[in-house]
Amino acid sequence: MTLVLSRRRLLSTAVAGGCAALLPAFPRSVLAANQVGNPMDATRLTVDRRTLDVNGKAASVFGIRQPDGTPGLTLDPGRRFLVDLANRAGEDAVIHWHGQTPPYVQDGVIDTNRPAIRNGESVRYDFAPRTGTHWMHSHHGMQEQLLMAAPLVVRSAEDLRADEQEVTILLHDFTFRDPAELLASLGAPAGGMAHGGHGQMDHGQMDHGSMGNGAMNHSSMNHGAMNHGSMAGSAMNHGSMDHGQVGQGAAHGLGHDMSGMAGGMAMDLNDVEYDAYLANDRTLADPEVVRVERGGRVRLRIINGATSTAFHLDLGRLSGQVIAADGNPVQPVAGSRFAMSMGQRLDIRLTVPAEGGAFPILALREGAVQRTGIILATPGAAVEKVAAAGESQTDPLDLSLEKQLVAVTPLAARAADLTRRMQLTGSMAPYVWSLDGLTFGAHRPLTVRQGQRVELTFENASMMAHPMHLHGHHFQVVAIDGRPVAGAVRDTVLVPMMASVTVAFDADNPGRWPLHCHNLLHMATGMMTEVVYEGVG
Repeated sequence: MTLVLSRRRLLSTAVAGGCAALLPAFPRSVLAANQVGNPMDATRLTVDRRTLDVNGKAASVFGIRQPDGTPGLTLDPGRRFLVDLANRAGEDAVIHWHGQTPPYVQDGVIDTNRPAIRNGESVRYDFAPRTGTHWMHSHHGMQEQLLMAAPLVVRSAEDLRADEQEVTILLHDFTFRDPAELLASLGAPAGGMAHGGHGQMDHGQMDHGSMGNGAMNHSSMNHGAMNHGSMAGSAMNHGSMDHGQVGQGAAHGLGHDMSGMAGGMAMDLNDVEYDAYLANDRTLADPEVVRVERGGRVRLRIINGATSTAFHLDLGRLSGQVIAADGNPVQPVAGSRFAMSMGQRLDIRLTVPAEGGAFPILALREGAVQRTGIILATPGAAVEKVAAAGESQTDPLDLSLEKQLVAVTPLAARAADLTRRMQLTGSMAPYVWSLDGLTFGAHRPLTVRQGQRVELTFENASMMAHPMHLHGHHFQVVAIDGRPVAGAVRDTVLVPMMASVTVAFDADNPGRWPLHCHNLLHMATGMMTEVVYEGVG
């Protein structure tokens, strides 16, 4: 999982080589024309099952791998995203290229015109990729929870000129439980309300990876009647809610951490106590050790691929600079601890001390003591055991880093043609999450016209933070709690409880694009809508 390349090796290689609900690539009528067989230089990725050792216990999970077993994909400058994706998972699957902005039909979204990739099928994707640290993951049922995810890194020419070692870290939360069972234990309505795709939502059997084939009909579940919108006025008193009725907090059970308070109301940080937290598929019981040079420069490409866990990225004795957010360059921000919500990526540049040593790079679970990570170690350095739990709980994530980020290449200055406010709503009991009080299927799409500058303000009226992700576009953060900022350009932004964040984007990629919370459990219970271009069916 770790990518370790020096500039010299990059140059020599170049010379030698001269959501679920929403995802696959082409209508069935087009699939036949895109079956594998073209002799062009395509990279083959296979979605399949694998066995992973988690703290001495075997687990059956998914993987997205190249023929040599390499997870995910790294492209050098100038390479197209030309990929033959083969589904060998034993069930329907779909893969979203998170952070990429391909044509609509290649985003990997299930709807009435774009079915899932059936087991045994292969589909070709071909588009010009967007540079930066991104990732790929299932957007179908609960497959992402079973590690159907991998890095997707597209290097720029500037990356090749930098004499630094690259280390990619994919973070995840892991459970031995069937994810559908886990969702049901949270008190979600029967069937989990997991979505299978536009126009394809019906009743049926629900299993760990194919909830899209057996999802409840969202059209019949208008949770707007719950009047979630009133929560903006603090009408919903979560502090008086009996969370004990939602589940029993055992090893596999719920972990309702009510440690934060805002506006006199309880903040819920973590809905699930996971069995393990992973960095490149490994725990701190057996962490990955990456050899680095004394005095060498390292670029960490960190991806929070967890389904329901936010982290504080802790560099320990080292300090570094954030140089990119969600794959887009930012003015350097120095520090040793940085917040990362689900779906977000950070590129951090650091220099290894000349005297060498071993340096844990840890991801600390928000509002808890658990942690995971890797270890950077110079040759000959002694690597000591790092405990999987810290001495004290971490704080809730906030927007202190977000307020410091400034885009290197911001959006062109222009007035907004369309403004919209969207409330992030929902409740712990029943476990249903929504936008403007409506779950997906009963949602109101945001309709845009091509060429418009759109400003969208997320107002969090719920007791949990929500990382909001838009497919097919990158947006700039332009205001936090109503105060203008010249923020980062990214595709996923955290909206803490009772906070508001305004983002702006240019409507330059026609289609029907999912807009959703990147907490998989929230999305699975309805916290999703669409950005739909006029004229797109």
